[in-house]
This record gives sequence, C-alpha cells and structure tokens, in this order.
Amino acid sequence: MGATRDGKPSLSGSENLIIEVDEDKIRCKQYSWYFAPTYLLFWVGLFFAVIYPLFQALPTGIKISEEADKPGQFVAERAQEILLKISRLGPRVVVRQVLRDDVYEMEVEVQRASGSYLIKGLTNHYQGVQNVIVRLSTKSSNSTSYLLVNSHYDTKPGSPGAGDDAAMVVVMMEVLRLVAVSGNPFLHPIIFLFNGAEEQPMQGSHGFITQHRWAANCKALLNLDSAGAGGRDLLFQGGPNHPWLMEHYRNSAPHPFATTTAEEMFEAGIIPSDTDFRIFRDFGVVPGLDMAGVYNGFVYHTKFDRYAVISLDSLQNSGDNLLALVWSISNAEEMYDTEAHAAGHAVFFDFIGLFFVHYQESTSLALNLSFSFGAILLVCLSLWRMSRVTGQSMGTYAGVFGLLFLLALAGVLLAVALPLLMATFYDWGNRTLTYFSNSWLVIGLYICPSVIGLVLPMTLYLTHKKCKKIPHTYYLHIVGHANCVLLAILCLGATALKYRSAYLFLISLIFYVAALIINLLTRLHCRGYLWSLVLIVFQIIPFIYHAYLFHMFILILIPMTGRFGVSTNPDILIGALCGFGTILALSFAAPLINVFRRPNCMLGGLALVMFIFCMITVSDVGFPYRPKTNVMRADFMQVHRKFFEYNGSISLEDSGYYFHLGDRNKEAPLRDHMNLTNLVRLGEDCDSELMCGIPCYRYCSARKHALWLDREEPVELPYPTVLEFLSKTVLSGGYQVRYEFRLTGPPNMGLFFKPLDGVKLLRWTFAPAMLDNPATYRPPLEVMLTYGIDNTPIEFFVELSKDDGNFDEPVFEMGVSGHYVSPHDKRDALSQEFLATLPDFAFSMEWPSSYERHIF
Repeated sequence: MGATRDGKPSLSGSENLIIEVDEDKIRCKQYSWYFAPTYLLFWVGLFFAVIYPLFQALPTGIKISEEADKPGQFVAERAQEILLKISRLGPRVVVRQVLRDDVYEMEVEVQRASGSYLIKGLTNHYQGVQNVIVRLSTKSSNSTSYLLVNSHYDTKPGSPGAGDDAAMVVVMMEVLRLVAVSGNPFLHPIIFLFNGAEEQPMQGSHGFITQHRWAANCKALLNLDSAGAGGRDLLFQGGPNHPWLMEHYRNSAPHPFATTTAEEMFEAGIIPSDTDFRIFRDFGVVPGLDMAGVYNGFVYHTKFDRYAVISLDSLQNSGDNLLALVWSISNAEEMYDTEAHAAGHAVFFDFIGLFFVHYQESTSLALNLSFSFGAILLVCLSLWRMSRVTGQSMGTYAGVFGLLFLLALAGVLLAVALPLLMATFYDWGNRTLTYFSNSWLVIGLYICPSVIGLVLPMTLYLTHKKCKKIPHTYYLHIVGHANCVLLAILCLGATALKYRSAYLFLISLIFYVAALIINLLTRLHCRGYLWSLVLIVFQIIPFIYHAYLFHMFILILIPMTGRFGVSTNPDILIGALCGFGTILALSFAAPLINVFRRPNCMLGGLALVMFIFCMITVSDVGFPYRPKTNVMRADFMQVHRKFFEYNGSISLEDSGYYFHLGDRNKEAPLRDHMNLTNLVRLGEDCDSELMCGIPCYRYCSARKHALWLDREEPVELPYPTVLEFLSKTVLSGGYQVRYEFRLTGPPNMGLFFKPLDGVKLLRWTFAPAMLDNPATYRPPLEVMLTYGIDNTPIEFFVELSKDDGNFDEPVFEMGVSGHYVSPHDKRDALSQEFLATLPDFAFSMEWPSSYERHIF
C-alpha cells in the first residue's frame, strides 16, 4: 500500500488503481465572469468574419474585353447582354437546321409536343408546347450516349423571369457557344434543351423525354433552375443511385455549393417548388444533377424578377460550374454504360464553398456506426479514468453521467421547444413573419432562446449542485460526454432510418472524438480547464460548417415562407431550423460558459437580448413587407361564373374577385388599403359546390382557404371559354355511358369531374393514371389543359358507369375554367381600378378567369 501526495492511501493492483495527479489542478477555480462575454462574442465574430463573407463570395465576372486573355473561360458579360434582351420581352407564358464545320456537327430544331400525364394530384394535358433543342457532337464521336443540359425560358404570369429561369438560359447559350468554338473534341454528344413550358408544370420536359427521337439516348442530365435571382447555385438533387456524377462534380465544379440535407428536405416537400428534374427522373429514368439559384427568393415569380437583380458575378459562378461539368461529363467513360455505375445514393456536401465531399451510402453506414460506437467507448474510457483519478467508484461517475445525460436531453428539447414556443406566441398575436424583411431578427427571436434552452438545465444544475466529490472541471467535461453520447444516438437513429443527413451528427462526433483523444493522451483532464481549450479549437470547424449550412437554409426558406399558404405557420419551420442549427453548432461550445463564474448572468444577458429584439418586432421594423424587395403575395383572379343546372337553366351568374393569398397573415395587411368589406371565406361552400365554385388553378388543395369578394358589375372577359356538348351514347349492356365534348378558350383551361352517387368514372381522353388508382385519387378530379402554338379545339370524352343504368337523370358534375393569363389579355376598367388600390408592399399575380358548373 502506497500513499498519494496528500497522504491519502492508494491501493495497488489493477482493480483498485488510483492515478496520481495534482488534485489542486483538478479542482482549480472557474475563470472570472467578465471573460464570458468575450467567449460568446468569439463565436459571433467567427460567423461574421468567416462564414458570412464566404457564403456571399462569388467569382469576378469576366468581361468581353478580357476574353482574349482568358481563352476558353465563361464570359459573364456576353451572357448578361443576352439576359437583358430576354428580360425585355416581359412575361413569356405558354424547322430543323443542321450546321457543320471541321470538328463539330450542330443540329437545331424546334419541337412541338402534345401529351398527358399525372403530376402531384392533377392530370396535365397539353398540346403544341414548343422546345428549342440543340444537338452538338464531334464528327469523330460514335457514342450513342448523350449528355442532356436543360433550362426553361417560360415564366410565371406577370414576371419577366430574369432569375427564373432566363439567367440559366443565357448561361447555357454561352456554354454552348464556348464548346462549339473551342475546337476541342469530346466523347459524347450534348443536347441543349431550352424548354418552353416548365411553369405549367413541366410540360416541355415531359414532351421531350417521352416523345423526342433523341430522348432515349440521354444518359445523364444537368438541370438548371432557380428559386430566386442571383447568388450561388445549390446542388440539391443528385442521381438517384449514380454517385459517379458526384465524382465529376467534385473534380470539375470550381465553386461547389451542395448538401444532401437540401435533397432530403426537397423530397420531404418542405420546399414548395419543383423542377424538371422530376420529369427526367420519373419518365425518362435519366440520372443527373439538379442545380438552382437560391438567393433572393423574395423576387421569385414576381414582376421584380428583373435583369437588374442578376449580378455579373452570379452569372460567372453559374457559367464556370456548368462549363466545367459539361466538359467533364461529356468526356466521361461512365456515359458508355451508366447502369453499370449505378451504386446507390451518395452523401454530399461542400465545406463553406472551399471544397466538396461525397461518399456512397455504404461508406456512410460504416462511418456513422464506427464513430458513434467509438465515441461511446471513448466516453466510457474517460469516465473510468476520472473515477481512478479521484478515487470515486465507477458507479458514482455512471450516476452523474446518467443525470447529466438527462439534462443534456432536456437541453436539446428546450433548444427546439423555446423557438417553437416563440413562433406559436407570435402566431397567436398575429405577428407572423416579423423577420421577413429583416432576417437578422431571427437572432433574438429564435437563436437566443435556443441557446438559452440548450445550456439552461446544465447551468442550473452545475450552479446549484452540492456534491463536492467530483471536481467542477470533471462535471463540465462529463457534460460534453453526455452531449457526445446523445449525438451518437441521434446519428445511429438517423442512420437506421436511412437519412443521409446523419452526416451532420457525424461531423460533430468526429471533432469531439479528436479532442477527447488528445485530452486523454496528454492528460489535460487533470490540469484544470486546459482540456476546454483543446475542445474549443476542435469545435471551430464543426461550428463553421453547421452555422454556414443553417444560415443557408434560413436565407433560402425565409423568402419561401411568403408562399407557404395561409394554413401553415411558417415561423414554426424557421424556429425549428434555428433550434437544430444551434444544437449542431453549439452543443459542445455553449456549455463551456460554465468555465466562467456567474454563468447565469450570461443567460440573463441572452434573455435581455431576446427581450430587446421582441420590442423591435412590435415596431415598424417588424412589419413583414417592403415595396419591391420583400413583397406580400396577394394573387387574385377576376372571375365571371355561371352555374348551369341539369335542364340547362342558370341557377347563379355573378362576378367577383377570387383571392389566393400566399402567407399566414392572410388579408389583414391589405385591409387598410383596399375595400375588402364583403370579403368572405369559401370554406362553407366547399362542401356543397364543386371545387368551392371557383376556378382554382393548378394545385387546388388550398381552395378551402380561398377568399371571395363580390362585385356588382360583371367581369368582362377578353373572349369566351366555350364548352360544346357533342353527344351522349349509352354503351352496350346499358350500364355505361359515353359523353363527348369540344372545348375552346384561352391557352390555360381546367376541367373538374365529380361523379354523383352510384356513378363511377371509368375512362376519359386524358392520361388514365388517376382513374387507375381510385383509392388514391378521389373526386373531384382535376385536369389542367394547356396549348401552345396549336390552338385546335380540344375534343374529349368521358365514360361512366351507373349502378341502376338510369342515364335519364343527373350523372356527373363538370366544372370548366378559363384562365386569361397572357399580359396581352386586357383587364376591364373596374378590375384595373381595384388592382390600383393594392398597396405598394404587395404583388399580385392576377388575371381574368371564367368558371362554369355543368350537370350532365
């Protein structure tokens, strides 16, 4: 039996080993409280010094005058000149030529496509949609595998569409020019598809991939779209199951910007958008990369999406990436047999734009399991070592760890719950979207409460604990261990559920494990709080990455909250993002405020900041909208409607304004500026009237939240929408009937079908997918009709069955809508007068519409 330095006996032998240390160093005092603000400001400064500028960084746009000094490089100024010409065309709503030289063969043609398909709960039927297609190949190539590059040149009604998607169109045009004049050969032909109907939705891409003679040869895709205007292009979908495409992105794209998490959020429907990538994937089985501009989504689909908001540098960023990817994939050996290289999903992300990381899902499984279980084992080793250093039993440390683990779990839950509570509180007070124009308000509204929640349970316990057996420095170290095990469990859970975003937890674990190993090897555990310095250094990289990632998501999603609809509280999503971002970025760093004395004062300071921000939000600063830059979306139609009964008589004919509002604030911000005295909600009429008696456009799931404002004078339509009843034929057997119709009207129309009791809709002219799945698609069924250059009247039939075979009584209801979305379709004087009362902070995508309800 020996003795320690303080004279206490220590048992020899492996089972009762006590490691000799200087207990004074272990039980050293906490640092002075006035260093704590400096510690917190260090992380804030790191964000603004590193993350913010790198997130905003763009390459300098190359001018035409510099082209001679930079041969073969993308010239942003030339693309910008073309963009100006396209933007001046205004809204763009819905011949073959062969050129040869010594190296290339270029074929240019305009495709006219017609088709019908099911998408997102509606049948999309179109005719005469036009695509401009360029096929570029080298004469020496014998490859039958083509690279497809796609963007769309149509726009939403009322929008010049400079960002969505003219910017990508001009980038494609400049890349096409550069490749065509380079004189460099490439292995595989390239298809440049400028499709003319993406906003309808995705009719142009469907027409190409299902009907064009080159479609079957397309083996890889580069899809370019936008949910904003300017900035960097986010790679948010890849493959699927073709990780070799990620390898080409890693090796070639000079400005990487990507994350698997965005892909999973998109697939989950959190992001209210879609792209042609879906069509090429589902109808053509073409793997690819889906990239979109995501900056400044406030102008997306508005009249403010203009040439001026697209910077030269953002075009350079897009062009550099696309040009490099086109050269790389058009020379890829994998293109000869892409199926041979199908190897599952990939995990992918960039690190603050500096480099790109990707690995296969199988590798992800191995990494997640290894580091999660390895972290747990190292935590156990560290706890064992602490018990031997202090002479306390392992059971004592296990009990303390269990308690701190529960407190860590409580902190994580509070870190999410407090922002959600703030979001709910603001929603109850009708103050939703206060951050919409001033995104920095989320710091006080959601991030500060999240940080408080994250560290509050631990701080209260460490401040008021009475047990002196374990040094404070060890308690604080066990706090980190508890968070580590919690993140390891979350990583394992996400992996088990096949979420590739488990890599977010993995990043945190890797750097905590690295710091823990160093602390174990150097015995810094036994030197007061020196171990915390190692931990802080190793937390810098995960903090930078997680703060960068969630900063990106917040900037992308805040503009989107303006079109989440009236039934969703968007603050919940923003609050949750801030909570999860705080957990990942600060789980290990934030509890270290307990290294300093009076940590409760720091929590009080954060609470004060939160209070000050709350006071700011109730001022004019917190009003969500601003003219031109951060507008409210208040879409409405000027509707003339007629309800025809079975005998042909008209039971109702009236006119009014049908409002489809974009966000949670509903019509409240408009009431001080517009006469909305008789505005009513149509929810009650939705049960008694087909489609609520309104000409809802495209996705009609939100029709029960529609608003209707009567007007005395009838809406003057530019020209009529006419439904002609051609014939009714009872089919053999007597229990089925066929109706035939002819429809003429504007290029955008809609049909709604509702069989009455005892009646089934069996067949129709349109794509049969809805009728083949009656359990999934229940009446009323929607068919969207669009025509481009072919304005031939649309003739269609429906066949129905009836249990009793009596077709001399009402069989089904059919709604017919006409949408005059063209800017050339004149609005009547009263509609223009009403539109003029719209406040300057609001934008309306508006047009005249007709609606008729028939009973046959």
